[in-house]
Amino acid sequence: MVKAIKINEKDNVATVFSDVHAPEDVEVFDKKGDSSIVHVLDDIPYGHKIALVDITVGQQITKYGEEIGIASKPIAKGRHVHIQNIESIRGRGDWNKDKQAQIIKEMNKH
Repeated sequence: MVKAIKINEKDNVATVFSDVHAPEDVEVFDKKGDSSIVHVLDDIPYGHKIALVDITVGQQITKYGEEIGIASKPIAKGRHVHIQNIESIRGRGDWNKDKQAQIIKEMNKH
């Protein structure tokens, strides 16, 4: 079984340790050594992220306890989390709460 790691309690994604092919199960470990099983819905390349919970449009994506972006589409538990469904907010000088609200509004139109 493929394994993944969730570093921080706040994380809603985990990183997979090898290529995953749907439908497969991934065993997700946390830093305490506890594990859970996530059923994979997409093929996921080594080192990429898997959703640990259902994530709604505009919801923060958290990895290693840090915000890495917001969901640009609904992301079901077990889906591949990458550029097709995340809007990055790191290092963006044009990003603020008003801009975030505007982008979320545009995303919800589609």
